[in-house]
Amino acid sequence: MSRGDRRILAVLGTAQFLMVLDQAVMNVSISQLVSDFHTDVTTIQAVIALYSLVMAALMIAGGKMGDIWGRRRAFSIGLAIYGTGSALTAVAWGVPALLLGWSLLEGIGAALVLPALVALTARSFEGPARALAYGVLGGVSGAGIAVGPILGGWVTTNLTWRIVFVGEVLVVIAILLAVRVLPKDRGQPGAELDRVGAVLCALGLALVVFGVLQASTWGWLAPRNSPITPFGFSLAPFVIAAGLAVIGGFRAWERRRERLREQPLVHFRLLSIPAMRSGLTTFLFQNLILMGVFFAIPLYLQVVQGFDAFQTGLRMLPVSVTLFVTALVGSRLAARYPARTIVRAGLTLLLAACLLLLATIKPEIETVPFGVAMAVLGIGMGLIVSQLGNVVQSAVGDEDRSEAGGLQFTAQQLGASLGTALIGAIVISGLIAGFSGKVASDPRVSAAVKQQVGIKLEGNVSFVSIDQVRAGARAEGLDSQSTEAIVESYADAQLTALKTGLLVAGLLVCAAFFATRNLPSEAQAPRPPPAAAS
Repeated sequence: MSRGDRRILAVLGTAQFLMVLDQAVMNVSISQLVSDFHTDVTTIQAVIALYSLVMAALMIAGGKMGDIWGRRRAFSIGLAIYGTGSALTAVAWGVPALLLGWSLLEGIGAALVLPALVALTARSFEGPARALAYGVLGGVSGAGIAVGPILGGWVTTNLTWRIVFVGEVLVVIAILLAVRVLPKDRGQPGAELDRVGAVLCALGLALVVFGVLQASTWGWLAPRNSPITPFGFSLAPFVIAAGLAVIGGFRAWERRRERLREQPLVHFRLLSIPAMRSGLTTFLFQNLILMGVFFAIPLYLQVVQGFDAFQTGLRMLPVSVTLFVTALVGSRLAARYPARTIVRAGLTLLLAACLLLLATIKPEIETVPFGVAMAVLGIGMGLIVSQLGNVVQSAVGDEDRSEAGGLQFTAQQLGASLGTALIGAIVISGLIAGFSGKVASDPRVSAAVKQQVGIKLEGNVSFVSIDQVRAGARAEGLDSQSTEAIVESYADAQLTALKTGLLVAGLLVCAAFFATRNLPSEAQAPRPPPAAAS
């Protein structure tokens, strides 16, 4: 690469790093956020899921704004919004301020930045250089995941998580000062935003993810704490169904605009391209699996094992380092092996990692086996992220770059929000079912206490430590025998619930194999040397 190319990649890579850093910080700071804002794990789970949801809901519209404004301008405006959100998050005084600054403003900013980022990358590089650039960006994402747990853990434990967001504001300012090195464009003539389509798309995705997220509180089918019970069922499946219906309406609206020769939000012809369709589906599965695992593992380390944020970050370091290194190596493998082969190898390693993690979720953590499992997880994920960006962008022409980028990050963030919501809901639902069943069958617990526990489980249930359960039982006036029986039942149910979440993640890996069938089956051809001057 020339010096100019390296400068472009440095600016884009720094922005990519910024977009993933604070999500990693949040994942290892769950316990501290719960304490600082006097809330519970379920609420912080909702905040994390909402951040990804906002990006998923607005990413396609964000890509379209790149077509209208020009990609460099959209990139700059998005960074400014993101920086404002980071500043508000740094001074957040409660959950509403955290939602506004982190989940909403940063989510909106990222929805403008990320589609423009991938389009600018495709515009700036060609052939193998483009594959290398996307591999570097994938590696930078791995670096953000690597630095996030360690930096966030150390800062949270020794200072405050807020400092990370102060630093983000400074990085945003630095990127904005350097943005002039990026290629400039004026947008596409005649490009316009389909406002109705944007609203339908955002609303449909929001309802689906919200329904999955609330399933842990309302129940999947049988109502538990549902505000209303249509036909005797939980409200959750009806919210999800409503979201799918709105998405169906969105597709019909987009088809209508295309028939009338009006600008749609999404050209569905892009989804008829096999490589594009396969790449987007695999992107969705990638983040569905990764963020689901990254929600369950910090719970195991912080709540079950009692580690602080820094100790949690250290134990998650193997996945981060191996993801970073493998993503860089994987981009070079594209010249020798097909993307399909590399991605399937990555999925095989992800499945192995899920099985290894299932074997290591125990009352007392075994450091070496756990570290090996996390390292294998990182290698598998690194192989996948090194390929998919180039697959999606190489499937379209320059005029569709922003829209393809919007679809790419919609798939990624929808996967991230659904992964957090789905695995979170499965873990909480499994905890309730397991704990209830163990208490009901324990002869040491009296009928009155069993009834008391059942009433408690009808309300909001969160994933808490054993010490909190013991203290709660004593506060209710239970005798020592009943208290210890409840604590033992809860401890067993915790581990079983976490294992259930990881088992579902493994099943999702198996399903992801079917999404890879249309990925490129030939290696990336090397770029021919430039012709000699005559």
